Amino acid sequence: MYLGHFGLREAPFSITPDTDFFFAHEGAQASLNTLLVALRSGEGFIKVVGELGCGKTVLCRQLLRLLQDECVTAYIPNPDMGPDDLIMALLHELSIEVPTPATRHAIQEALRAALVQHASQGRRVVVCIDEAQAIPLRSIESLRLLSNLETEKRKLIQLVLLGQPDLDTKLERPEIRQLLQRITFSEYLGPMAAQRVPAYLAHRLRCAALDDSTEVEVFDRAAAQLLARYSGGTPRLINVLAHKCLMLAYGEASHRVQARHVHLAARDTPAVAPLPPWWRRWWPRSASRRGRARGVDDSFGAGMS
Repeated sequence: MYLGHFGLREAPFSITPDTDFFFAHEGAQASLNTLLVALRSGEGFIKVVGELGCGKTVLCRQLLRLLQDECVTAYIPNPDMGPDDLIMALLHELSIEVPTPATRHAIQEALRAALVQHASQGRRVVVCIDEAQAIPLRSIESLRLLSNLETEKRKLIQLVLLGQPDLDTKLERPEIRQLLQRITFSEYLGPMAAQRVPAYLAHRLRCAALDDSTEVEVFDRAAAQLLARYSGGTPRLINVLAHKCLMLAYGEASHRVQARHVHLAARDTPAVAPLPPWWRRWWPRSASRRGRARGVDDSFGAGMS
């Protein structure tokens, strides 16, 4: 593995969501700010829709991390379950003892009593539901009924729905329009801007570094630009490509990732679309100008067979 070669203590571009590597690019920070403001002001239902691989789960975990000292929090990563199972999962996450016999009425009363107790002690309860586009329609009504739990002053439970764009399509269904009306804040999380990709790469390397002497400017300008183009700014694809680039550079005993490494990594990644013809026509001229300015040659496809 390349960790020692680059002076790293762990893999910097793992696709496992890890809040230690959270990068607050403009879209992610805006979504996080909206969530924090809405929850702290007592809103009951909040929605975040994001494209595949754009960081919804790590955003959710970062939110829970920031709220852990001021709220009782629960996280449901897979809500593809019926209404009763969804409530049972919520009880488990909130450490509420399941009553015996576990009738629907008894379970709902146990949940309500626990929420009232938290409210009486000044604690807000926040529940984050990830992959919310997978919630069955029959279970969405259960979430709406949960939002009815309130005192005269405040909601007893606040729910954050995070999902792919299919979530918006589902919420537009006429039979669940009552839930849509209760969503007071809605955010969109998209890809990061291309100019932020070099900072993202350096941030991940810095977080994974063994010490302050580790070089974090491993990706040269041309490589970072290509990574942004191939990935479309999607963090998951950036991570996949960057990991392969480090492996390629390590295989050559090099400490720099160059454009040709990115091309090879992209060729080996089915989820990455080929560059459009206009980019291929433009890149050699642009890269050649940069190469002459630096006295090096990093033109399109250099060193590739």
